[in-house]
Amino acid sequence: MMRRNKRPEVVVITGASAGVGRAAAQAFGKQGAHVGLLARGTDGLEGARREIRQMGGEALALPTDVSDADQVEAAAAKVEETFGPIDIWVNDAMTSVFSPFHQMNAEEFKRVVDVTFMGQVYGTMAAMRRMLPRDRGTIVQVGSALAYRSIPLQSAYCAAKAAVRGFTDSIRTELIHLKSHVHLTMVQMPGLNTPQFGWVKSRLPHKAQPVPPIFQPEVAADAIVWAAHHRRREVWVGASSVKAILSAKLAPTVGDWALSREGYSGQQTPEPEDPSRPNNLWQPVEGDHGAHGSFDSRARSFSAQFWLNKHRGWLALAAGAAGLTCCVARAAQKKSKPAESRNGVSNMVSGCIHALRKRAR
Repeated sequence: MMRRNKRPEVVVITGASAGVGRAAAQAFGKQGAHVGLLARGTDGLEGARREIRQMGGEALALPTDVSDADQVEAAAAKVEETFGPIDIWVNDAMTSVFSPFHQMNAEEFKRVVDVTFMGQVYGTMAAMRRMLPRDRGTIVQVGSALAYRSIPLQSAYCAAKAAVRGFTDSIRTELIHLKSHVHLTMVQMPGLNTPQFGWVKSRLPHKAQPVPPIFQPEVAADAIVWAAHHRRREVWVGASSVKAILSAKLAPTVGDWALSREGYSGQQTPEPEDPSRPNNLWQPVEGDHGAHGSFDSRARSFSAQFWLNKHRGWLALAAGAAGLTCCVARAAQKKSKPAESRNGVSNMVSGCIHALRKRAR
């Protein structure tokens, strides 16, 4: 984002070649940011770089496997050498395997965890190594409702997202202890229309799909950019995410039984899967796949829940002001009361308005 009389924001995004990372790169590019793009797929990285430059930002394409700590560190150094100090680091890179756990092998499970969890660990390390001495910066962990409510057929991915949440909570307490101004936040996503469902390794009989309702990746990107500029501990996106997270806290056994019945069909379309299609578990799938998957006709481009979440301070202020207006009107009707009593009501209203304004900030 262009700052008045200051340099543009410097942003690093992992998993930037496609899907949520690609949409986030576009969103920061529209704000004039200088963006370091990290992913394995060079075609997608170059596509993202061109888009950002066309939007008025600058970008650096850095082919990187985030499961390799040295590669992540080298990419971070290159970004700062080219653009200057990193302001925002977005950890988004992921992979998964759609498969019953008993059919997976150890190498597959480890690979998912290495990319989806350890990739965020290494990204956070590289970011904090630079941000802590400057005492500023924001790290955004791209999470999922599955960090709280696991589902069948994605045991490794669910484990990795839950691990990210535990890791993030631990590091946050350390930052508080250090009285650091570095901010750490996690954005919990709903089902999203991204290309991953066409390239993730799968043993399912039918093609994989996001758990409905499905949202466009721009909804996720909006949440990432917003979280990067507001000091929320965690951001939940989509009513479906809220429902999943709260159900995991309040009625986990009910959720277990429901998912045992509906979690298999809910993650598959009626179309048969091609078991010989390429997947990106070990190597990127060639081509520039963009931000969107194949579910545009079913995906929502707006989340009312997230809009309310972003504006909850002003909504609370408006609701409080409406209530106070009613109180003032009722007090004004009691004209028979002495003047000092009316002054007391006025002072009370003023005090409440002041408190609500502080809450809205």
